Amino acid sequence: MNNPLDLVTKYSRQAPRYTSYPPAPHFREMEDHGPAIELIEKRNTKPRSLSIYIHIPFCASLCWYCGCTKVITRRAGDSTSYLRRLFSEMETLQRQLNPGNRVVQLHFGGGTPTFLSPDELRETGKKIRSLFRCEDDMEFAVEIDPRRLTQDHVAALAETGCTRASIGIQDIREDVQKAINRIQPMEINKRMVGWLRDAGIHKINVDLIYGLPLQSRDSFETTLDEVKVLDPDRFAIFNYAHIPWMMPSQKLMDRHPMPSPHEKFAMLEMMIDNLTRSGYAYIGMDHFAKTGDELTIARKNGTLQRNFQGYSTRADTDIYGFGMSSISQIGEGYLQSVKDLDEYYRRIDDARHPWFRHYYLTDDDRIRRHTIMRLMCDLHLDLSSVDSHWGIDSRTYFGDAFAPLEEMADDGLIQWTTSGFRVTDTGRLFLRNIATAFDAYYSDPEKQGRYSKTV
Repeated sequence: MNNPLDLVTKYSRQAPRYTSYPPAPHFREMEDHGPAIELIEKRNTKPRSLSIYIHIPFCASLCWYCGCTKVITRRAGDSTSYLRRLFSEMETLQRQLNPGNRVVQLHFGGGTPTFLSPDELRETGKKIRSLFRCEDDMEFAVEIDPRRLTQDHVAALAETGCTRASIGIQDIREDVQKAINRIQPMEINKRMVGWLRDAGIHKINVDLIYGLPLQSRDSFETTLDEVKVLDPDRFAIFNYAHIPWMMPSQKLMDRHPMPSPHEKFAMLEMMIDNLTRSGYAYIGMDHFAKTGDELTIARKNGTLQRNFQGYSTRADTDIYGFGMSSISQIGEGYLQSVKDLDEYYRRIDDARHPWFRHYYLTDDDRIRRHTIMRLMCDLHLDLSSVDSHWGIDSRTYFGDAFAPLEEMADDGLIQWTTSGFRVTDTGRLFLRNIATAFDAYYSDPEKQGRYSKTV
């Protein structure tokens, strides 16, 4: 099958993004914190490199497309109450960690981390550095909404050691911005990038979304060309996930026409061509980076990783998440905190851990997680290497995978090699589909309904 339109029709189906394996819908309700505490104790018998994720859930207004866990409020006091619990949670867990651990990555996500006041950002940075040993070259990334950012926010971020800013733009056209309830003139973005660079925060990421109401291939190319003027180091261009059964606010966009799967596919093809001609490497899925960026280097030397923040360059780090809805990835286990703000407060005030769901990998999970990770990061799969690493025979172990893989080979998505297969240029556009061949949980129809479409 060589017709792209036929491929879109065939492969436009719901599938995970594989920021974890198993994907989060397969995490289980936690009845006893004992196994989680044992896992943390086991992982802290010796010093390790850590990645810390801080979830700040607050947003001043609701963007109708958003699928994140957030709390809409304009009350400044809400962040004060939240930080008190956040600091308490960090203090409690820090006592269980090896004192020789070093933090190599720090990420503030949301919500809107810059909902915090400049002084609260300074206070949070100081608290983290008082509790954890941070490496001098630690990557410190913060997600930013330019609409409420002040120059003092930028100064506070620089003072706390921020090295990378991820800027949410989504689309620059006013009609699209009105349709998604996020008015953000380009002048605001330009001013903010200037502030960041003047303050010494030179690593700039830009987040865009394709598949939103009123977008087309041509309109999104206009957005892309105008945003390139900001000269970002990386682009994260997400495929809009329309899941109104989980995010009711998305129904508010139904009054406007949405691009069809075929139009979205044309947008994806366009952005790959546009950005690769402009000096960006296509890392995979929805990430692009300049040719000298750490992601591009890791992609070339085979050390690229994938986790809940997307693609990453830091291998073998335990991720500790703090704040409501945060997810920790600690060795062979995942721990997810409660998603309700009041419940998060109750648990912290009662000196309890906020985790409510967990998952601990089986031997089969470990093999499949490794295999899917390497496929998503390397864009090829050396099955002989998988065999030697795990002591298995892939043809036997992944027996059910080869029928769909053969079909994808016939459709031009993969090409067989002497040691496995590589993903073709066309196949890169359907990478999530290819990964499902190795997913032992994918056939669960109840969980499939929680994923966004691949195209």
